[in-house]
Amino acid sequence: VQLQASGGGLVQAGGSLRLSCVASGRTFSMYAMGWFRQAPGNERELVARITSSGGTTYYADSVKGRFTISRDNAKNTMYLQMNSLKPEDTAVYYCASPSRAYYTSPLSSSYAYWGQGTLVTVSS
Repeated sequence: VQLQASGGGLVQAGGSLRLSCVASGRTFSMYAMGWFRQAPGNERELVARITSSGGTTYYADSVKGRFTISRDNAKNTMYLQMNSLKPEDTAVYYCASPSRAYYTSPLSSSYAYWGQGTLVTVSS
């Protein structure tokens, strides 16, 4: 299983970015997905997660109303639309997926597969 994240970059506060994560190596539509982030000196935290069908989504309180997670199972791709970005959103963002089908969890320890990370930098 491989996850390839992309779309990070440098943006001013208040701006927007869209991250993508392309998955390969198994049937994408059977597995939940999540976006995590890790800022320097901080622990990795869950940003958002989405069920295998895309029918249910969950968000960290810090990003609710600003970020939207989605997926296109026909394209084996998950997205994170980030609007109204703040300097505190600066981090490396990782996509991840559990090893169990149709299973979702807020715990990073439940995610077996991880992308390489993409850096998001928000300037003030």
